[in-house]
Amino acid sequence: MAKVEIKQPIVQEIAENIKDAQSVVLVDYRGLTVAQDTQLRKQLREAGITYKVYKNTLMNFAFKGTEFESLSDSLEGPNAIAISKDDATAPARVLAQFAKTAPALEIKAGVVEGNFYDTEAMKEISGIPSREELLSKLLGSIQSPITNFARVIKQIAEKDGEAAPAEEAPAEA
Repeated sequence: MAKVEIKQPIVQEIAENIKDAQSVVLVDYRGLTVAQDTQLRKQLREAGITYKVYKNTLMNFAFKGTEFESLSDSLEGPNAIAISKDDATAPARVLAQFAKTAPALEIKAGVVEGNFYDTEAMKEISGIPSREELLSKLLGSIQSPITNFARVIKQIAEKDGEAAPAEEAPAEA
């Protein structure tokens, strides 16, 4: 069996994983201990992120002709790939959070929603909250004035309610 026939299914697997991806992040994992790598994989899995180590040439073939082709220039040295199909900022956020405890982990580059970002830009993207967090903050900011308005109206109604019976009592007597 030729080498190409052996490697073709792996290239297809990578291409299938990145096909509908919102973001793909390349990381240099050199220097991580086995325990750190296991912990990182667990955190990424819990966040719904696919994390795998592939050969650079195979990733390069899979990236050709896709929106992730710009990552090919960053494929030097050992690389792992983190792929998210749901939350565009999740890989950068989880990897950056983990890199605080394991400085050996280095985010090299990424493509988020079709746009290429280098290391520095990926650090900035990692600070963006998840979609759910942003929606809950928006809902909270919309709901807060309404809640305050309802509270004020209730207090006015209670205040007027207390004043009215006091005025009616002397009139009846």
